[in-house]
Amino acid sequence: MTGIRQEGPQDTAAREALLDRAFGKFRRRKTAERLREGRRPAEGLSFTASDTAGHLIGTIRLWHVIAGSAGPALLLGPVAVNSALRSKGLGSALVRHALAEARKRGHRAVILVGDEPYYRRFGFSRRAVSDLHLPGPVERERFLGLELVPGALDGAEGLVLGCGKLEGKSRKAA
Repeated sequence: MTGIRQEGPQDTAAREALLDRAFGKFRRRKTAERLREGRRPAEGLSFTASDTAGHLIGTIRLWHVIAGSAGPALLLGPVAVNSALRSKGLGSALVRHALAEARKRGHRAVILVGDEPYYRRFGFSRRAVSDLHLPGPVERERFLGLELVPGALDGAEGLVLGCGKLEGKSRKAA
């Protein structure tokens, strides 16, 4: 691996192909996709990993959301790693890198839909989002949250909504 870097426009085709392989043809039907639909990822919080030949082997993105009464937060996902390289620590490195950058940028909380045993190591828990709800069906045990700032999700309740810049809009118009 050559390292983790900011995602660029040149990564689009390879990223989409990797996500299709990782999550299948129905990946856009998931509830978390409703929060991302038609929006740009949070500025400066989309990363890729490449191998020494320059092939994209991993991706992660964070998105702006409103976490009910807690207010602004980030949605983590999707994160994907080339199947030949899974269980080698690349996914963890991507998550750690993205969370560290989110902290540096002053974000307070991150939510996601994913496997609790995997994400628990980064501090995610069901408790943090127990009174929040997503705009569609989700297995409650897979809905997790992480406070980047202690207390950021204390007492949070209500519906999680997508927000942030719209795709295709100029920076001034979004």
